[in-house]
Amino acid sequence: MSGRPLILLDRDGVINEESEAYVKSPSEFRPIPGSLDAIARLSAAGHPVAVVTNQSAVGRGLISSATLESIHAELREAVALRGGSIDRIEVCPHRPQAGCPCRKPATGLLRSAARHLERDAATSILIGDRASDLQAARAFGCEALLVRTGHGRTTETSVGGDATPGVFDDLARATDWILAGRLGSAPRSPSGPSA
Repeated sequence: MSGRPLILLDRDGVINEESEAYVKSPSEFRPIPGSLDAIARLSAAGHPVAVVTNQSAVGRGLISSATLESIHAELREAVALRGGSIDRIEVCPHRPQAGCPCRKPATGLLRSAARHLERDAATSILIGDRASDLQAARAFGCEALLVRTGHGRTTETSVGGDATPGVFDDLARATDWILAGRLGSAPRSPSGPSA
């Protein structure tokens, strides 16, 4: 498997604003400033992009699968309007107690995305805001980057030490770093990169 690294993106807290009440409609989907442009830039640079997201609102009966699809259709369209694309969206709809193999920190979503987009762990990078994202990346064997949006600041404080991956203020900053070709040397400075 070759080509540019696959970028695996968590959704809530990375691409869009986190909601403790869940994102239940397209109108509640609020992109974090710069995130959609960041996805478009990654795509334009030749990186396949996949969203890997736990969406237990479906399993809890708060939204239907069709509504979730409509939210993701709007996301795809917004990225397309910026000249990019999302190559795959992998969703775990199950509740946390379901014990499924797809819900992060399990690796099912990551493995499925990599298989469909013909990449493997060595050619994948996961960007997330929660400990479960970092745990999934570690179990899968890919590089992980943490953003401070969503739950990221809390995660940064809780994981600490050598367990802390590269840390960035947001997806736009992480994208700057990836496109600058700095893979394999993720910054661990408490303040993150300056550019």
